[in-house]
Amino acid sequence: MTELFLSLLAAILAITLHEAAHGYAALALGDDTAKRMGRLSLNPIAHIDRVGTIILPGLLLVGQLLTIGRVSFMFGWAKPVPVAAERFANPRQGMALVALAGPAMNFFLAWLGGLSLHATPYLDPRAAAMLGDFAGYFILANLVLGLFNLLPIPPLDGGRIMVGILPLPLARFWAGFERGGILLVLLFVFLLPQMLAHYGIVFDPVGQALSQLMPWAAGWVLYLSGHTNGPDTLNV
Repeated sequence: MTELFLSLLAAILAITLHEAAHGYAALALGDDTAKRMGRLSLNPIAHIDRVGTIILPGLLLVGQLLTIGRVSFMFGWAKPVPVAAERFANPRQGMALVALAGPAMNFFLAWLGGLSLHATPYLDPRAAAMLGDFAGYFILANLVLGLFNLLPIPPLDGGRIMVGILPLPLARFWAGFERGGILLVLLFVFLLPQMLAHYGIVFDPVGQALSQLMPWAAGWVLYLSGHTNGPDTLNV
């Protein structure tokens, strides 16, 4: 029960601060829409999306427990922070910077999680163990959220970054995936690999990429927070 609570707390903090970072980045670039709508908030409730945060994850959880008896994958999203890109001096590049702020916040939080582990020698064993568990979940949640959101598919942050850096004709074409992009992510990243796995077909490029990137990213987090002599020395 304690591990479930710590993992949920880590995920909630990662998602909440990710969304808040978008809003603060937009404000810094001249758009106060999120501020006026009360979305520059560290209250997780302000970022809950009925479908993406509650209904879909709930259906996936119950459906998997009833069918295969375990949770194999989860998917969801928070309520996007409202941004009026036309208020930026350069709307496309401004939107790309706002998008980049979310993953950047997650990587920064992962680093803070690594730094927090330096406190464990000064705590009693029980508190040190709890801090260690939470820091592990916190680093994991932030790295997964940050790396996943860098996939170059709108409306994920990576897709919006691509729209900001591609030549204008290609950027317009890429932005056209914004409306149906979340369905593409759900189908090709989550559902299709699970369906094909039942027939012995291995097709999970995103999952395989993350499995390769996560140890590398975790290694850098621990290296930059002073726990190793270098990321290549880690066995994570």
